[in-house]
Amino acid sequence: MPRHLIRKYLPDAVKLRDHPQLRRFGHRLHDPNLWHLNRRSISGGVALGLFCALLPIPGQLLLGPLLAIWLRVNLPATVVLIFTTNPLTMPPVFYSTYRLGTWLLGEPPVKLDFTLTWDALHTLGSVWQPLLLGSLIAGVLAAALGYVCVRLLWRLYVIRRYRRKKMPVPRELS
Repeated sequence: MPRHLIRKYLPDAVKLRDHPQLRRFGHRLHDPNLWHLNRRSISGGVALGLFCALLPIPGQLLLGPLLAIWLRVNLPATVVLIFTTNPLTMPPVFYSTYRLGTWLLGEPPVKLDFTLTWDALHTLGSVWQPLLLGSLIAGVLAAALGYVCVRLLWRLYVIRRYRRKKMPVPRELS
């Protein structure tokens, strides 16, 4: 992939390691897999970011980087893709995952009232199970699709570069 283009938009790893809030992770932030731009690290970061983006929990922005550090995948890719669900995209995304959950559970969808009253909180009790199920299923599917697409596009890019240079393509890539 065009690493120079990706590096242009990524924050500097040294600055992030020295950030006061991130110092508590200590040596774990010095793991090169968190910052390398290789096929394995980026595809894992994309998959993890898409999975965490579809989780209907308030701490997805904290959970994603913690899992990226634990799984040793690209941290910036994970964080960037968590933002695919932002305040503008959350309503349609989570409504879609809710509908997927109701379809999978065979339940009729509940008419939602978006006013903040105690009665509206009671409807959340009947909504959370289909929402969570639909979000987990959609998250796993999006993560798998993102992982496969990044691996495939990265491989096609490398093969194309080899062929442009008129070099033999390595056996594991052809």
